[in-house]
Amino acid sequence: MILARAPYRISLGGGGTDLPSYYQKHGGFILSAAVNKYLYIYVNRPAADDFIRLKYSRYEQATSPDEIEHDLVRPALKLLNLSGSLEIASMADVPAGTGLGSSGTYLVALLTALHDLKRERIPTQALAEMACHIEMEIAGHPAGKQDPYLAAFGGFTCLDIDRDGRVKVSPLDISITAVEEFRNHVLLFYTGQTRSSSEILEAQRQDTGRGESSVIDSLHRTKELGYQVKEALETGDLEGFGRLLDEHWQNKKRRSSKISDANLDRCYEMVKSGGGLGGKIMGAGGGGFFMFYCPPASKAGVRRALAQEGLREMPYDFDYEGAKVLVNF
Repeated sequence: MILARAPYRISLGGGGTDLPSYYQKHGGFILSAAVNKYLYIYVNRPAADDFIRLKYSRYEQATSPDEIEHDLVRPALKLLNLSGSLEIASMADVPAGTGLGSSGTYLVALLTALHDLKRERIPTQALAEMACHIEMEIAGHPAGKQDPYLAAFGGFTCLDIDRDGRVKVSPLDISITAVEEFRNHVLLFYTGQTRSSSEILEAQRQDTGRGESSVIDSLHRTKELGYQVKEALETGDLEGFGRLLDEHWQNKKRRSSKISDANLDRCYEMVKSGGGLGGKIMGAGGGGFFMFYCPPASKAGVRRALAQEGLREMPYDFDYEGAKVLVNF
């Protein structure tokens, strides 16, 4: 029996520039942090029969990988040449569709467990790239490189993405003091709204591919803001980071009318009027988790106001381990 996990992530800058439709022409830059909220994969070899049993939001039972409907599990099993007498189940600390990188995290945790089942060791970047290949090329999801890489590496991580898709991974040079200030002043709230990111990301992919100037200009600015966020965090300018979040959010909303809605806009303005410097929705937008930078004097008021709106705060810390096997026996 094997139990593996991979961390979710919060995107800090550059989100959207990790999609091939953008980086293949302009190169991309991502800055994200892995948090101590995890997706767990349990894998077992039952002795009684040769079925493949898959448990997620659905239950599947098959006699071969080709019969599996889950479009991430099926290619993963086929690439690793695994079949027969296999049980796979998943558990998660947060719901899917909340902007913390669910599908990429699921795939990295799954591949970590399956490689361990085969008693194979795979380098961290190769693990991330295999997950990207499955999700982006085989399954054809309108996804980017960010989620698998953060799930694999963990930590505060920068991704410089070349036009040919090669990724240079580097840790953010952030001080312990800045990390503590970040954790104390950056709050995460669950909006209660889940959504599929595919529609928003597919529209971005098509608009970018057509050369839609407003979307491309927004992504150019997003990349610039990502570099500015990196500089602010590395120099310990956390209030500057908070103000950059506000600009990032306003710029992000230019890409699609589905990124925000009246309810999300109202919550955002409540935070700003209560002293919060800025924030943004995690992931593609449309719901999930809101992240806000709140100076000490504003935190209590922001918490009360958002609680009255039905938003739930999620405490968090950071994960520096990335994907790992917890149990193998």
